[in-house]
Amino acid sequence: MHAGGRRFPSALAIQLAEHVADQHLTGRETTVLKLVAEGRSNKRIGGQLDIAEGTVKAHMKSILGKLAASDRTHAVTIAVRRGIIDL
Repeated sequence: MHAGGRRFPSALAIQLAEHVADQHLTGRETTVLKLVAEGRSNKRIGGQLDIAEGTVKAHMKSILGKLAASDRTHAVTIAVRRGIIDL
């Protein structure tokens, strides 16, 4: 603070530190995750977005990795908590 720096509350500093290494989801990944949050299957998501089911699975694999999530439900929970998607 003496050198003109800013002081952050410790809770905010902890929250920032948790997300420093976060990788951002692409627009398509965000769309896929929103549809997952609505309860759609990979097959239905593929049909709605006019992409192959395998492509949806590839997007989900990327989403899980970027969010460090263990499964689809965990990914949705993380995304909602971080403000990536709204329910």
